[in-house]
Amino acid sequence: MAFPITRLRRLRRSPELRRIVRQTRLSPDDFILPLFVCPGKGVEQPVGSMPGVAQMSVDRIVETAKQVYDEGVPALILFGLPETKDAIGSSSWQDDGIVQRALHALAKHVPKLLRIVDVCFCEYTDHGHCGVLHGHEVDNDATLPNLARQAVSLARAGADIIAPSDMMDGRVAAIRAALDAEGFAQTPILAYAAKFASGFYGPFREAAGSTPSFGDRRAYQMDPANGREALHEIALDVEEGADMIMVKPALPYLDVIAAARRRFPQPLVAYHVSGEYAMLKAAAQNGWLDYNRVLMESLVAIRRAGADMIITYGARDAPRLLDQGWEE
Repeated sequence: MAFPITRLRRLRRSPELRRIVRQTRLSPDDFILPLFVCPGKGVEQPVGSMPGVAQMSVDRIVETAKQVYDEGVPALILFGLPETKDAIGSSSWQDDGIVQRALHALAKHVPKLLRIVDVCFCEYTDHGHCGVLHGHEVDNDATLPNLARQAVSLARAGADIIAPSDMMDGRVAAIRAALDAEGFAQTPILAYAAKFASGFYGPFREAAGSTPSFGDRRAYQMDPANGREALHEIALDVEEGADMIMVKPALPYLDVIAAARRRFPQPLVAYHVSGEYAMLKAAAQNGWLDYNRVLMESLVAIRRAGADMIITYGARDAPRLLDQGWEE
């Protein structure tokens, strides 16, 4: 009906009215916290480009994980900074590797917190690329056995979910076959299915020590212009056995998240990446934005687009703000 019978503002007049008609809701269960584990003991080295984020030794990771679990966040995702690097990233599949040690400690001290592990090589190779090099090009097929080896090692160390982020073709099938053969048929795979070659990853590379020594990753990560190709990538990963799918980054690709939600029934994760987080922090430090408000608005937008879960560096801030009634 026409105005004045239809007045949409009637249901916006008070916090109570807005609350009962709210269409998208956030919960601590929606969030996954990224953590960076490094060698040493008692280490907590702040990441300059991401206020509130630090590289932490295993003991500090365990302390943080206990707090995260108590705050209601159900899962974390681990990235490793190894003691040594080589051309193929072999430290990533060592039984005493840095992430493997963290997994053992977390399983012992915080057993109910879900342990997701990133599977890739950029942190572990001396050249910073995500696989085996032939000349200046990453060799897709030569990288697959190494990804499978890394995934099995991490599953053996106690990973609950394996999350390959390398963007090699065929990696999900290779990892699934290796996990099944080694007795880990029940370990799910969360595929970074639509991972774009984004400028928003800059602060992460500082945190993970993973800046390429030459070139870039555009030959294997996705072209930001290609939305239809993203759905093709997701479909291939699902066919190969992915149990969960991811779109990364989140806010610049809300259209991809929404399209993936309409097409695929699998649980859908969105990665609210380092650059997205750093922009909010930097603007807030300059007094240009209210960090709490824009963080929560960003997370709501990602959920509204269709994400079931959000990997975010604000995963510890969000439950606190929910308790405080951020909406008002």
